[in-house]
Amino acid sequence: MGVTHLAPDETLPAEQPNGGERPSVVNDFSIVAATANGTGSQTANLALLRALFKMGIPVNGKNIFPSNIQGLPTWYHIRVSHEGYVARRHTSEVLIAFNAATVDEDIEILPPGGICIYNDDWRTVPQRDDTTAYGIPVNQFVKETGLTGKLKDYIANMVYVGAVAQLLGIPLEKIDDALDYHFKGRRKLVDSNMGVVRAAFEWTAVNIEKSDPYRVAEMNATAGKLMITGNEAGALGSVYGGASFVAWYPITPSTSFVDAMSSYLAKLRRDPETGEQTYAVVQAEDELAAIGMILGAGWAGARSVTATSGPGISLMSEFAGLGYFAEIPAVIWDVQRVGPSTGLPTRTGQGDLLSTYYLGHGDTKNVILLPATVGECFDFGTISFDLAETLQTPVFVLSDLDLGMNNWMTEPFTFPNAPLQRGKVLTADEVHEKGFARYKDIDGDGVGYRTLPGNEHPLGAWFARGTGHDENAVYSEKSEDWLNNMARLERKFNTARDSVPAPITDQNGEAKIGIIAFGTTLFAIDEARDRLAADGMATSFMRLRALPINEAVAKFVAEHDRVYVVELNRDGQMHNILQTEMPEMATKLISLAFLDGMPLTAHWVVDAILNGEGK
Repeated sequence: MGVTHLAPDETLPAEQPNGGERPSVVNDFSIVAATANGTGSQTANLALLRALFKMGIPVNGKNIFPSNIQGLPTWYHIRVSHEGYVARRHTSEVLIAFNAATVDEDIEILPPGGICIYNDDWRTVPQRDDTTAYGIPVNQFVKETGLTGKLKDYIANMVYVGAVAQLLGIPLEKIDDALDYHFKGRRKLVDSNMGVVRAAFEWTAVNIEKSDPYRVAEMNATAGKLMITGNEAGALGSVYGGASFVAWYPITPSTSFVDAMSSYLAKLRRDPETGEQTYAVVQAEDELAAIGMILGAGWAGARSVTATSGPGISLMSEFAGLGYFAEIPAVIWDVQRVGPSTGLPTRTGQGDLLSTYYLGHGDTKNVILLPATVGECFDFGTISFDLAETLQTPVFVLSDLDLGMNNWMTEPFTFPNAPLQRGKVLTADEVHEKGFARYKDIDGDGVGYRTLPGNEHPLGAWFARGTGHDENAVYSEKSEDWLNNMARLERKFNTARDSVPAPITDQNGEAKIGIIAFGTTLFAIDEARDRLAADGMATSFMRLRALPINEAVAKFVAEHDRVYVVELNRDGQMHNILQTEMPEMATKLISLAFLDGMPLTAHWVVDAILNGEGK
C-alpha cells in the first residue's frame, strides 16, 4: 500500500479512478469531534490530543465551544501534521459525529473521501456515497459500566476514543498515559475510563472493516516538548517575572489565566522559612476595581497584574488613563474575544487592538505586547513587568482565545535569571545626593525618576494625580507645564519604540510582496507562505510583537512593492495604525482583515493574497 501526504487543503477522492486501493494518508489530516457542550467531551478530546502528542506527532487542538454552560453544540478540532503545521484547516477528514442535533450539518460538510464515526444507536444518520461511515453501538458499552444519569454522557465519549484509537492506530498505552496525565495519576478514574476505551477498541477491531486511508504512525517530532495553554504559560511567566499582586474579575476567556496564577503562586511564592504566602490574589467587584487595585499596588512598588477581555478593557478606560498620566507601572492581559458588545464570548479575534492602543481619555497611547506562541506568553510575562517599571506606565499584553485557552506544543521555557528591571527608583540616599523631581526629564528619554512609599527621605514623597501637574508633581493648570509634560510623555513613548520586543522578520530577497501580521495569524501565514512558494510566489514576512513600531517596520515596507496586513478583525485595525504612523507608506499597505470567530486558515490567506495579486 502506498503512502500519500495531502497538500494542506486537498482531499482524497472517494475511490481510485481504477477502482484500486487508496493509498494511506499518514499523519496528515484533521479530526473534528462534534459533541454537546457540558457532556464531558473535553476529557475525551484531550485524551486523543495528548495521546497523539505522546506518539511524537505534531498536533494542535482547538476547542470551538458555545457561550453557555451545556447543551449547545461544540466542536473540537485536532490538526495532525507530520510537517508541523498547527493552523486550523478549513476542512476535517475525520468526523466524530456524537451530537444528534448537528449530525446532518456535520456530515454534509465532511469532504469527499472523509470518514464519519457516529453513534449507531440513533435511528437515522445521513449517508453519503463519497464518504465512509462507521457506526458504534454506544449504549452497549455504557450499559456494561452500570453508570446512570450524567455520568452516562461522560463515559459515552470514551467510546469514540476507543473506536478512533483502533481505526487510526493509536496504541492504548498512549491513551492510558494521556488519561493518567489528565486525572493527575488518580488510577481509579483512569481505569474506569480505560475500561470503556478498551472495550470499544476491541469491539471495533472485530466488527468494523476499515476501508479508509487515514492512520497515524509514531514519529519523534515532539521529543522534549511540552503542551500547555497560552493562559497557563503567561501566568507562569508572570510568576517568574515577580508578580506579587493580582486583582481580577472573572470573564471568558481570561479566567483560566488567573486560575493558573493562583495555582502557581501557591506553589512558588511562599516564604522559605515560615511557609506563609508572599502574594495576594483578590477577586474584585468589577474590572474597574481590578485595575484600580493593581495601579495602587504598582504605585506602592509591587509587580501587579490583572487579566480580562474586551468588555473589561472598556470598563478599565478611566483608570488606564490615570495610570498613563500618573505614570504608574502595571500589567493588563487582554485575552481577546469577538465583539462588539458581548459579541461571541467564546470565539477568537484581534478586535481590541485599536481601542487598547488609545485606551484612556485625550492624548493617550499605550505600550502593547503581542504574543503569538505560548513561549512568548511565558517570556512576555516577565518582559511586560520590566517594561512597565522601566517606562513607568501600564503595559497591555494582547493575547486571544485561541492562544489563551487551547493547548499548544512548545519547547521548554527558559526561566529568567537576570535581576528584575525596576527602572529609575531612587533610594533615600540617592534623593539626598541628587534631589528629586518626580516628572523631570533628566536623561532625555522622557522617563522621570520615582520613589516608593517608605522612602525615608522627607523630599522623596510625591503626589500621584490625574490632574495637570508640573515636573515636581505639584498641581498646575499653567499652559507651559501642560505642554512640557505632554511633550515629555511623547518622548517616553518614542523611547518605548526601541525598548519593546522587536519584530521578527523572514526576508526573502526575491520577494516583491510582503506580509505583516501579529499574534496567532502566524500559523496560518507560515503554512500559506509555503503553499505560495510552491506555486512560485515568493513572500517576505514581518511579525509585529509590540506597539509602538519603530523604523524597522518602515524599512520593511519600503523594500516591497506591496505589503499585505493580515489580521483577525473586520476593519483592519493594525492596518489603520500602520497607515497613521507611516503616512508616507500608506499606499503600499493593503488590508487583509477577516473575522468569523474562528482561527485563521492557510486556505483563506492564500486565496486573499492571490485575489489581491489579481490571480
